[in-house]
Amino acid sequence: MNLSIQWRPVRLLPFLLWLQAVDRTTLRADLIAGLTGAVIVLPQGVAFATIAGLPPEYGLYTAMVTPIVAALFGSSLHLVSGPTTAISIVVFSAISHYATPGTPEFLSLALTLTFLAGVYQLAFGLARLGTLVNFVSHTVVIGFTAGAAILIATSQIKHITGIYVPKGESFLHTWIDIFAGVGNLNPYLLLIAAATLFSALAMKRWLPRAPNLLIGLVVGSVVALFLGRWSSEIALVGEIPAHLPPLSAPDLSFATIKMLAPEAFAVALLGLIEAVSISRAVATRSNQRIDSNQEFVGQGMSNMVGSFFSSYAGSGSFTRSGINYEAGAQTPMSAIFAAVALMVIVLLIAPLTAYLPIAAMGGVILLVAWNLIDFHHIRQVLSFSKSESAVLATTFFATLFLELEFAIYLGVLLSLVLFLAKTSTPRIPTMSVDVVGKRGERKVVSIDQRPLQECPQIKIIRIDMSIYFGSISHIQKKLARIADEEKIYTILIVASGINFIDLSGAEALVVENRRLLKKGGGLYFVGLKSPVYEFAARSGFVRQLGSGHFFDRKSEAISTLYQQLDLQRCERCTQRIFEECQKS
Repeated sequence: MNLSIQWRPVRLLPFLLWLQAVDRTTLRADLIAGLTGAVIVLPQGVAFATIAGLPPEYGLYTAMVTPIVAALFGSSLHLVSGPTTAISIVVFSAISHYATPGTPEFLSLALTLTFLAGVYQLAFGLARLGTLVNFVSHTVVIGFTAGAAILIATSQIKHITGIYVPKGESFLHTWIDIFAGVGNLNPYLLLIAAATLFSALAMKRWLPRAPNLLIGLVVGSVVALFLGRWSSEIALVGEIPAHLPPLSAPDLSFATIKMLAPEAFAVALLGLIEAVSISRAVATRSNQRIDSNQEFVGQGMSNMVGSFFSSYAGSGSFTRSGINYEAGAQTPMSAIFAAVALMVIVLLIAPLTAYLPIAAMGGVILLVAWNLIDFHHIRQVLSFSKSESAVLATTFFATLFLELEFAIYLGVLLSLVLFLAKTSTPRIPTMSVDVVGKRGERKVVSIDQRPLQECPQIKIIRIDMSIYFGSISHIQKKLARIADEEKIYTILIVASGINFIDLSGAEALVVENRRLLKKGGGLYFVGLKSPVYEFAARSGFVRQLGSGHFFDRKSEAISTLYQQLDLQRCERCTQRIFEECQKS
């Protein structure tokens, strides 16, 4: 009773658990990590909001609100939530169909999209669907982010070259416009972007702990100030309001919800995949166990609450989470400190953004896009797996040439198809008896390990995966080949590797047993796991086959089945692999 009382508040308010570990030492470590994160997210927040088609301050608002809520209601000690590149480009793609970027209508729809995505995520968490993320191949995320990186880079080419590209152009048409207008390239904008990009890269190489993106923006702004005397076409970002996130109200009318529900589902799905993947990656280094369901709740709550504080959809950030861990963060207080520190920084330096050139932002975004591409894993996938390569290529090209939300769905669908394809063809090795050890003990092993002789009347096989509607056809074909080609009708299945049998699988096995019984044999099982046997008993599978078809030990099974063999064939047999053969 006491355990139940203690468990429920922690389940609803998970921060009660890690708050117990907070002390002076952890607060100091979290404060240092939080300050580091605040400096890093400042240029990122502005850049990500630009990618999403929103005013720059909305990226900062998102970095102030979502990390706090996600830290309080998530399960990871080091995950830092906020605006991300992939989510930002999906938000832009989803809303730009219905409104012009930067307009009040666009802002309102972005907030509604954020709220709906949060509702989906919270519902998934409360429904305990966290394990669903396990069925989405990481290759889908790699392919999508690589495609999104190229789209992001493409969207910035007009800002760093000055070449006019009409709004809403597709990936292919954008590059056609760029090549057609190459004669109108503005060298001053290109120089500003290059100065920003190379200074950020230099800082990353020579001073890796320094805020390289922020320093790059400062260098780009100084170069723009110097070049301003020769060009009047250097556009600036403009001054960001120096205040905390204002209250906002998503449009929750039925028509708007109906319009944005499909896109919101894609945003929710991508956000969950990002957050859980990142939190698990960091947890492997920190030796922490992640609760996917609680992470779903944390992400859902952060987006729902954020939509009422001028924040758009966010998720876990790999860069900020990794740096948070490396900076020595001990508890989620580091994410809260980062958000509070960002608020203070914005209040102090917001007027300085009036001198920030859009071309410099373009240079920073190009670097962010480049860092999104996981070249190591892409080479690994292309080298070792044809099926995963197909998923990678399909998701990548779908991201470039189709709607982004459709690319996400297509990647997830392919991932599930790949999973079903693997589980629908379980490995079914043939087993036989081998004499091992000085005492001459007989053990049942796979003939793949050693070329062993087999009994001509009893076929021993092992099924290594679950028997369900997707795999039963493959299993039936194997049983049919044994009966029709090898003329062996007594089949013993070593069932220690079977984790589940569904009703379709059970019904098909009953049919196979009847077919073998007519030929004087039968289907037998040894070593079924307790939960599987309990289900088989409840579903009537044991009753239909007969309790005599199930054994706990291999020796017991072989001894019983030996008594049913044709003794005349046994007398002529030269294999004699069973102990019973030696006695006869």
